[in-house]
Amino acid sequence: MQAEIDAGEKAVTAAVKDAGIALRDDWRNQITRAGLGPRVARTIRSATYPKGRDSLNAAAMVWSRAPAIVEAHNTGPLIRSADGFWLAIPTEAAGKSRRGGHITPLEWEQRTGLRLRFIYRRTGPSLLIAEARINKGGRAVRSRSKTGRNVASVPIFLLVPQVRLRKRLDLEKPARAALAALPAAIVRRWSRIT
Repeated sequence: MQAEIDAGEKAVTAAVKDAGIALRDDWRNQITRAGLGPRVARTIRSATYPKGRDSLNAAAMVWSRAPAIVEAHNTGPLIRSADGFWLAIPTEAAGKSRRGGHITPLEWEQRTGLRLRFIYRRTGPSLLIAEARINKGGRAVRSRSKTGRNVASVPIFLLVPQVRLRKRLDLEKPARAALAALPAAIVRRWSRIT
């Protein structure tokens, strides 16, 4: 009887561990295919409990070390400004932040020395524009011309009240599939051991 219990513990633990690793790899592949990059994919981890020994009550846990990012792309939430105003979405003319990523209107004004002007539009997003010239890299910069040559009203930021993030991931479906396949995997493991 004890030999059967030992075989059962080994089979359950091995099958649960394999299911956790397979689910982790599936989530990582989904994240990479969705275009979120390998760094976000590597935040997905798996662990089997109890650690270091076999058990009939073994469990696997798969989680992310960046849960806010992964959950946002899994659910597709509605994003609003924290202070209730507008979300400023930079155009190509805005360029990148010095810290990397998206630039803010305040940082853009400080960097270029130009003032942004608000333009309200009934249809479509409102704009923050600047009187500037476009350089060879496609960014808006201060004109050096005293006559104002090559200066135009350039849209720097699009202003929207809210944005719905597109749902890119479906993490629930492979988790349900792994759970449904677990009993058969345990039986296969047990038959190999005995």
